Amino acid sequence: MNILGIYRFYLDGFKSMTIGRVLWLIILIKLFVMFVIIKLFFFPSFLKDKTPEEKQEYVGNELIQRSSGFDY
Repeated sequence: MNILGIYRFYLDGFKSMTIGRVLWLIILIKLFVMFVIIKLFFFPSFLKDKTPEEKQEYVGNELIQRSSGFDY
């Protein structure tokens, strides 16, 4: 099978779906909520207004603080 045959196979499968379309819609909505909505509310951009030097210092300090907190 070539790429066109694979494409036609999936196209015919998606056209004949009934319940599957609703399930795919639910999956897409769930992914949208997970990656877009939750990111906006729970993961704000701390480094947005900083210069590259300030970003480097912030990330370096965070790495040092987090690595010193764990004893392996």
